Amino acid sequence: MDEARAREILAAVGLPAADARLLALGENAVFALGELVVKVGRDAELLPRAERELALAGWLEESGVPAVRAAEPKPLLADGHPVTLWHRLPAVRPAEPRDLAPLLRRVHALPEPEGFTLPRRDLLGGVERWLRLAGDAIDPADAAFLRERRDSFAPAAAALTPHLPPGPIHGDALPRNVHVGPDGPVLVDLETFSSDLREHDLVVLALSRDRYGLDPAAYDAFTEAYGWDVREWDGCAVLRGARETASCAWVAQHAPTNPQALAEFERRVASLREGDPEVRWYPF
Repeated sequence: MDEARAREILAAVGLPAADARLLALGENAVFALGELVVKVGRDAELLPRAERELALAGWLEESGVPAVRAAEPKPLLADGHPVTLWHRLPAVRPAEPRDLAPLLRRVHALPEPEGFTLPRRDLLGGVERWLRLAGDAIDPADAAFLRERRDSFAPAAAALTPHLPPGPIHGDALPRNVHVGPDGPVLVDLETFSSDLREHDLVVLALSRDRYGLDPAAYDAFTEAYGWDVREWDGCAVLRGARETASCAWVAQHAPTNPQALAEFERRVASLREGDPEVRWYPF
């Protein structure tokens, strides 16, 4: 799904597509539209996740966790694509890793929700779909390599002994998923919320430090605010490897229409093949 198709879907559900400003294009096309943020799902497979994300927003509000609030309780649908509406949040400054830590501490203190069930953090579950969407745009040998990595890391991750008590997690705990508004930091992008090892949330920033150029001092501020550094845990390398595999496959889905995505995909695959943990990756 490209931007033009996403705008067609906005129009199909009765929203003024011409007035929408594209914010991001990934699993969802995300638009700013007046006082709303509108998310258009890439395909019909994302409908259950969109429904769960809306339920999560209500649960977090009841639990007192600062998070984005839904503007409509149910997804709209156009040709099977789920469309969800959210209240737009004002931002007073860019979020930093230290802003994320207290939000994660609150999420990691939550019990399981009542009324719906959180899934496990199926970090590698999207690999096949992303590679399928990439199609012939990527080298079949690279796709086979990532499938082999997935099949290796999945059982290894399932066998880990956690340091922290398992339970609700955000699932994609990055500063880009935090807005700092007038009342402080707020969590956004709830679609990967899960119930699993809390370490999943912490490995994300450890990988950002090593792969994406996050300032080590900013990472240290995060671990100090959270109270623990996941790199001290024996299972860190396994979760990191699983996330690298998923992150590489995720970029692949954009390769058919975006040469920059293909170049980034090839960079990531090459670094994994070479076993080099410090080759710089670039956010996409």
